[in-house]
Amino acid sequence: QVQLVESGGGLVQAGGSLTLSCAASGRTLGSYAMGWFRQAPGKEREFVAAKNWSGGSTYYAASVKGRFTISRDSAETTVYLQMNSLKPEDTAVYYCAAVRVSASFSYRRETEYDYWGQGTQVTVSS
Repeated sequence: QVQLVESGGGLVQAGGSLTLSCAASGRTLGSYAMGWFRQAPGKEREFVAAKNWSGGSTYYAASVKGRFTISRDSAETTVYLQMNSLKPEDTAVYYCAAVRVSASFSYRRETEYDYWGQGTQVTVSS
């Protein structure tokens, strides 16, 4: 069992930066792929970024590519989402998720993930 807790959300002006953290308890994340998703008011939850550290593949939604970076600490207990050049349309609740690595996964679909955090609010003002 993996428990995930996000933090780092807040209010930021457009063009600013935030770093979200996703701390795992219960086990380290060495054998897990991690994803970030977000849900804006009135919209469905959407994929943001994911990384399979075992295979080395990293995935980003087109809307955030070049602005967001997913990373992990050396202890394999915390995953980060560095968000730069934030836009008002990035406003959403951000969730991290974990799943054991599998060759059959795209890591872009929320249904592939087994564990979820509670979410952290990011608000970007114009």
